[in-house]
Amino acid sequence: MPKVNLDYAFAATAECQPGKNKTDWWDTNVTGFVLEVRCTGGRTYYLRYLNAAGQQRQHKIGRYEDISFATAKKTAQKLRSEVVLGGDPVAKKAEIKAVPLYRDLAELHLAHAKLHQRAYTATEMYIRRHILPRWGKVRLTDIEPRSISQWLADKLAEGLAPATVEKIRVIMGRSFVLGAEAEMAGTEKNPIRRVPRIKFNNARERFLTTEEAIRLRAAVAESQNPQLKHIVGLLLLTGARIRELLDAKWENVDAARRVWYIPDSKTGKPRHVPLSSAAVAIVEDLPQFPGCPWLVPNPETKKPYVSIQHSFERATRVAGVKGLRIHDLRHSAASFMVNSGVDLFAVGKVLGHASYQSTQRYSHLANDTLMAAVEAGAAKQQLP
Repeated sequence: MPKVNLDYAFAATAECQPGKNKTDWWDTNVTGFVLEVRCTGGRTYYLRYLNAAGQQRQHKIGRYEDISFATAKKTAQKLRSEVVLGGDPVAKKAEIKAVPLYRDLAELHLAHAKLHQRAYTATEMYIRRHILPRWGKVRLTDIEPRSISQWLADKLAEGLAPATVEKIRVIMGRSFVLGAEAEMAGTEKNPIRRVPRIKFNNARERFLTTEEAIRLRAAVAESQNPQLKHIVGLLLLTGARIRELLDAKWENVDAARRVWYIPDSKTGKPRHVPLSSAAVAIVEDLPQFPGCPWLVPNPETKKPYVSIQHSFERATRVAGVKGLRIHDLRHSAASFMVNSGVDLFAVGKVLGHASYQSTQRYSHLANDTLMAAVEAGAAKQQLP
């Protein structure tokens, strides 16, 4: 165990002692600071010490060619100070290495989403396309709020919509919540909670007028998709979500009692949708296929449609109805109910809203109905 005054000059010329595979040159100034020189020519800096249990530990500082001597010595002094104060750099390093990477957390998140989340494919896409490329190889404890905020700002600068960036932030935060529930190391603190929410106005509601609804019904009746007229008609009459209808089964529709049971809605709770006479008429007109349980399946596959977007967009062009999304049929169903004098509470029950606040978006329509009522009252009084 030769001891020397380790300095830059010695480290540059140090050699392995004759007849040995390696030689450890111990510094006389920093206790435990060692330059290991192998006969093959490799040179590496270490700090060697006894931990609190009296066990010898070795902490690798770095190879000679990778770091300067000054950096190696400064690091050795810092590590030695930790040891004197009761620390254990090797144990600390092992603890850090034991912290999973975000990709490990992502696997847990996706496994949970596949079992419990209806929109699994969307979550998988956001994680795979956006989050993993940047954070997949980063240890969970190294993910900091400031870095996340800058990354999200860069996403906005790249041209991603604010709503998309906010969705990315929410999904990443959800990863940490699930990790904490599973007691995964490194998820004790959720860094996303200190990242400000992306501010955006995603309010976009399109309501069909009576004339537009008539034109749309005529267009879907001529569609090459034979089920489109039934699907659009039921969406406008029930206010259901598109996926709820595409996944509906005959066993859950009772035309005699005029009710449609949805066992698994977006809110996670089952609900009953009342069917008007017009809706029942559509149900009774639906084609049924032997052995097929679905209410409005694809006639070719006898399975639920993955999407009707293409045929729907073509129908809106034929009808001359611009800027209409499939989800706007749900808004339009609510609009027709409210403008017919139905109160917001009842509308919310039909739509299956989890809270009254969700139905408040249609409050201005209720005000229009009330205004029409007082105007009619004034007209009866022959007031100017």
